[in-house]
Amino acid sequence: MTHRFPIKEIARQAGLSTATVDRVINQRPNVSAQTRARVAAALVELEDHESQLSARGRRVFLDIVVEAPDRFAREIRAGVARVLPQLGGVVLRPRFDMREVMTGPETVAILDRIGRRGSQGVCLKARDLPEIRAAVSRLKARGISVVTIFTDLPGSDRFAYAGLDNAAAGRTAAWFIAQVAGGRGGRVLTSQSNTLFAGEDTRFRAFAAALGTLAPGLSILDVSGGAGLDGDTERRFDAVLATRPKVEAVYSMGGGNRAILAALDRAGVRPVSFVAHDLDRDNLALLREGRLSVVLDHDLALDMRSAFLQLLAALGIGQAADLTEGSDIRVITPANIPQGRLV
Repeated sequence: MTHRFPIKEIARQAGLSTATVDRVINQRPNVSAQTRARVAAALVELEDHESQLSARGRRVFLDIVVEAPDRFAREIRAGVARVLPQLGGVVLRPRFDMREVMTGPETVAILDRIGRRGSQGVCLKARDLPEIRAAVSRLKARGISVVTIFTDLPGSDRFAYAGLDNAAAGRTAAWFIAQVAGGRGGRVLTSQSNTLFAGEDTRFRAFAAALGTLAPGLSILDVSGGAGLDGDTERRFDAVLATRPKVEAVYSMGGGNRAILAALDRAGVRPVSFVAHDLDRDNLALLREGRLSVVLDHDLALDMRSAFLQLLAALGIGQAADLTEGSDIRVITPANIPQGRLV
């Protein structure tokens, strides 16, 4: 395994001993696949944030644990990279564990492992499950604060939440769809990546309530559970569209929009409005192609900055006033795509 970093730095980034890292680097036996993967990930993280190695200031190691499709995980990494140089006086060293699908037991195992090896804070995007809440409580008992990002664990022992106002996003989607399709009868197809994400569930509930008031002639047909991944999402939409519902609009909360559009095309369905979330590469291209009507975006870098500031405050670094910062919902259409955004 080639590298250009001191063993000590790799060990600190991986949360492992120098002896363990030395065994991995020199390809010695009796090292688990999980440990080898952790060292490989640490090397990637060091390369991504190499400027942090020479920066001066108090070093803080934070763990970022996320269940999300790769396209969204890339946006999170890019947001983190933009934020790190802005935090003067402290040197943040993020460690990532991001997977497209992360079950409850897998998430618990990751959080418990972080608790055993130590961390100065955790940013967490996970399903709202009792066992995950319990794992967050165990971290708190060890003195490790958790900030939930993009989707919350309401009522848990997390320290704070950082992200957009999901209820406001749902109401915004309902308003747009009502303006275009409110006078029609028919269905609005909705899609969450996983109904166990409290953030997406909050969007859905707010959307349903607002749509019922603004456009009572429209009904909702929910097609959730595809994890935001193309294959499963497409199969679910194919099955629903085979029943030939009259579809006027789509509200996609969890992604997989190319797959949704492919299923709509096969069924010969052309909704008058398609509202999606997050200006990732796929959605940016679909906006430019005129396939999406609206993308509800939020500044991931600003959200991550807010999360980091909250964790630093939990460590006694920084002022509480810093915690008021958050990101607004940005309404992006084919007519106002931000300059400089490339596919």
